[in-house]
Amino acid sequence: MRLPPVLRHRDFSLYWATVILSQIGTRGTVAANFYQVYDLTGSIAYTGLVGAAQAAALLVLSPLGGALADRLDRRRLLQAAQFVALLVAALLAWLTLAGHAQAWHVVLSVVLTTAAATFDQPARQALVPALVPKAEIGQAVALLNPSRELAVLVGPLMAGLLISASGPGLVYAVDATTYGLLVAVLAVLRVPVSQQPGERRSLLGSIVDGARYVAHRPLIYSLMALDLSATVFSAYRVLLPAIAVDILHAGSVGYGLLSSAPSAGALLATYLVFRTVQRSRRQGRVLLLATALYGGAALSLAHAPVFAVALVVAGLLGACDAMATTIRHAAVQIDTPDELRGRVTAFYQMSSRGGPAVGDVLVGAFAGVAGPVAALTVGAFVPIIVAASFLARQNVVRSHTGTVEATR
Repeated sequence: MRLPPVLRHRDFSLYWATVILSQIGTRGTVAANFYQVYDLTGSIAYTGLVGAAQAAALLVLSPLGGALADRLDRRRLLQAAQFVALLVAALLAWLTLAGHAQAWHVVLSVVLTTAAATFDQPARQALVPALVPKAEIGQAVALLNPSRELAVLVGPLMAGLLISASGPGLVYAVDATTYGLLVAVLAVLRVPVSQQPGERRSLLGSIVDGARYVAHRPLIYSLMALDLSATVFSAYRVLLPAIAVDILHAGSVGYGLLSSAPSAGALLATYLVFRTVQRSRRQGRVLLLATALYGGAALSLAHAPVFAVALVVAGLLGACDAMATTIRHAAVQIDTPDELRGRVTAFYQMSSRGGPAVGDVLVGAFAGVAGPVAALTVGAFVPIIVAASFLARQNVVRSHTGTVEATR
């Protein structure tokens, strides 16, 4: 079996494998955070504070992280952010294993880890085009996104098993270890000098330039709006502890399985996603269809009668999310010049990562009043309606072909 051409680049292949390892620990910790807060408080609304913590750090610090990614060595910036996250994970592991952890400790750790990630993510994504030829950026993103889903699959599943065996503390210890591995691997990663960022304006001026670019690129801000329609209103992850434990009576292991099911669906869809990005010239329409189906899957998850059905529809939800996310991320990377890529990525992550965090707060609060089924039912209709409105008229998203020339 022939490897995709993008994997013939040594540094990208090393980076690709390391991202998977890092995400295993990170995604396991996210699942453990939700479970631990719910276990300590018994409150869906309080569990939503995990998302609130993420949202606060993302929305406040993302523009600064993007500006730094365009003026500092992106590889070194990644190392520094990963080291901070390592310290936070290690401290939370100690508190939990010693039996001293409280809900506010978990929420604070989420703030600190997400703060580190706001500097990590723009540099991490902006680094990709420096490791592959421009013609292969779409393939690189198409490979990275589903591959990360392998970690998202293994992480929550691992978290469920470790929580069942000894509690969340061991999950955090594993996360700290994976951060250490990424720091070490980044030390040997080679980034071409010609691709190193060279921004020399003031930080505020750099941030304004990034915001101005996004404001004048209809494709980028339309994709951000489409992303938010799904991630804010159909934020399902905050509801999974209640759905798995209280509604479907599946326990902590069942919670781990249900948290992993979307990633399993994304992995099963990997070949289709890769081929779509590589060959299809109707990517805009595919993106909109995947967004609508995402909403339909979320609706089905809310009303799953048994655990097995919930696993299947959660897998479909992940497959649709992988398709839509890959097309969106590739379009943003292709549509952005390298000297602005960190800042534009930072603004985009305010929707791609901030959206789910805000959604956790809103959906969690709504679920605290109306219940998880009602909250997810109402929210699931939003991406369906928004995607349908884009499909009904000619626009830059519907006509997106996935080529470099089409974004200019």
